[in-house]
Amino acid sequence: MDFEPITRPLTDAEARAEAERIITQSFQPETPVRHFPTSFRDPIVPPAYGDAPPVHQDDKRIVPAWAAGIAVASIGVGAGITGIGCGAWLVLQGLASVTLYGVLMVTLPFAGLAMVATAIGGAISKARSVSKTVYEGPVTQNTQITNTSNQRGMFSRTRNDVR
Repeated sequence: MDFEPITRPLTDAEARAEAERIITQSFQPETPVRHFPTSFRDPIVPPAYGDAPPVHQDDKRIVPAWAAGIAVASIGVGAGITGIGCGAWLVLQGLASVTLYGVLMVTLPFAGLAMVATAIGGAISKARSVSKTVYEGPVTQNTQITNTSNQRGMFSRTRNDVR
């Protein structure tokens, strides 16, 4: 390449030729570009009636197997949750139609059983609480109080020991 400074102005023809040379050199690919076909036309004419012959199609998946597995699992979880939601709706619809008398009739046996169990437990605890232990002998009680007071200046401390 010639990097000598130009001492005179270029003529129009020389400037045009130099500009074309620079543009051609700048946009010249360094490696040759491989061109791939973007479409395919099958030259076989299909029959006018009947079944068409099978054509081999390459398997080109764009979704990875783990992503498809997660999608299938999420569909299953969604269906399961929908079933649970429908069951909960049915239970709540049934509970919404419950009357006070119906609740009382269902809980009445449980309340009676709890009342009988409480009465039996109370009777057993009363029977156990009777004590027949009698203590005989002299009882001695000693109380000793020691009062110590140290007062110095602003702070004071009083200590009482009860034994």
